[in-house]
Amino acid sequence: MLPFFFLHYDNLVQRYIIYDDASTDNSQEILRLNPKVELRPMPPYCDPESRISSALALQETCWKESRGIADWVIVTDIDEHLYHPDMNQYLAQCRAQGVTIIPALGYQMLSEQFPEQKKLLCQSLTKGACDSMYSKLNIFSPSEIDTVNYTPGRHKAAPTGHVVLPARDEVLLLHYHYLGFERVRKRYAQFLTRQRKTDIAKGFGEQYSWSSEQFRDAWNSVANLLVDISRPNLRPWDTHEGPRWWRERGGLKKGLSHAKRWGTRVRARVQKFFERQRVLQTAQQRIRPPAPR
Repeated sequence: MLPFFFLHYDNLVQRYIIYDDASTDNSQEILRLNPKVELRPMPPYCDPESRISSALALQETCWKESRGIADWVIVTDIDEHLYHPDMNQYLAQCRAQGVTIIPALGYQMLSEQFPEQKKLLCQSLTKGACDSMYSKLNIFSPSEIDTVNYTPGRHKAAPTGHVVLPARDEVLLLHYHYLGFERVRKRYAQFLTRQRKTDIAKGFGEQYSWSSEQFRDAWNSVANLLVDISRPNLRPWDTHEGPRWWRERGGLKKGLSHAKRWGTRVRARVQKFFERQRVLQTAQQRIRPPAPR
């Protein structure tokens, strides 16, 4: 997935910081070929019995070194592609409007075959199902946010600090995970061997232990709900199904009590740096956002 990841983000990202969790394929070689990448080893697990809670410990702190340097950071996994028809302009507009966090609407993307040609997946594989589980907070302003307070898997957050949402939800999180049934099934078997005692006890990564029949049922459930995210009339802020934890009444505060029980860390992270002068030149007019829908 790394070539697709870089193809998607290279025109947006000025610097990547990627944490390698003892990969055994050719990932490190691919990473070293990108001059924007700073490759770091995964820190020792703060909880030896849980990969997930150790991930949370890193995710909560790794972005803080970007304060005063980056206009935006993106905390993400390699198969999460954040999409907007004009992302650079949209981020500049959000900054001009004083927005500090940009949650994304989740879509579980699906393809029966793994793509062979290195093309932008957001243009070549555009069928996905609304999945609120992947409606996450990946983009935020590091200088305005004090803590993110992710829940396990980053599926929810309870950010503190100067928290300002956009007027409507325009950014999509395209989760390119279901690419080739047999490929994913084999990867689940590999992931299962990496689970720790607490992860298993709490049901984290439960899908890794699915039988082929259970996985096929889950796959078919997604396949039956596919929509084309490239449709000009998609209007995801109106049509995306499922709850949005950041729009629920008191949603950001509710998540805080749960999130405080966890630390943070991440398997792969991307920092997005904008040149401040270039962004401000693009967003010369400050626009007051309309009231949230």
